[in-house]
Amino acid sequence: MPRSSSSAVDKALDLIEVVARSDRPLRLSELANEVGMHRATAYRVLVDLVRRGWVLRVDDHYLPGTVVLQLSPAAAANSLVALCRPVLEALSERTGMMVNLQVLESERSRVIDVVRPQRLEMITHLRDEALPVHRFAGPMALVAVLDENARAPYLRPAEEAGYPLDGADGLLADLDRARATGYALERGRNEKLIASVSRAVVSAKGLPLCALTVVGLDAEFDEPRLSELKRRLLQSTAELQGILTTLFSDETERV
Repeated sequence: MPRSSSSAVDKALDLIEVVARSDRPLRLSELANEVGMHRATAYRVLVDLVRRGWVLRVDDHYLPGTVVLQLSPAAAANSLVALCRPVLEALSERTGMMVNLQVLESERSRVIDVVRPQRLEMITHLRDEALPVHRFAGPMALVAVLDENARAPYLRPAEEAGYPLDGADGLLADLDRARATGYALERGRNEKLIASVSRAVVSAKGLPLCALTVVGLDAEFDEPRLSELKRRLLQSTAELQGILTTLFSDETERV
């Protein structure tokens, strides 16, 4: 039954909670049914939520908006997976490599989606795993985008593990190289025969939204193959940045 006695705040919070907790984009009818609200009422509330950045509309589906993404890593993961999956699949097909999607959490990055070709099934996909910056290319690409103060929490696991921060081979030098080149490269640091190269997707304000990482056998990361992988990765991150930038900047016009 529609809950007509609910306040405007209750209605808005009900809709935000359903959108944020869903593992897939939802239609207006699904949202209205889930919260027990008339479709017309739900639509009017969603118009304001989209305008304020709490909800994002893509065609006739609703996802967490930019405000929710800043507050809820789980909502960000669900939203980004839905938007990024086609880009991951295309990059994996073009390179023949495993491709994963990562987002930053408090001290590590988390793998929120993976596309792994059959030929690389021997490589662990690490989906849902939290990865430290000193062992993996994905978190390195993301942390490299941050300023010095914002990097501090991500350096802590490396310090606790006894990994060197300073010097030519230290983590700080690795981060500086990744920032300068736009790519983080890892070869054998976590698993001896495995290599990966990663690039961050950044917001208009220069903050890391997510990272795409190409993973494969170390023997396949020599030149000129490595340059080709970087070129494909650049194309895919540019495509993804365009998608996210367009969706987020146009969200006030999509209800």
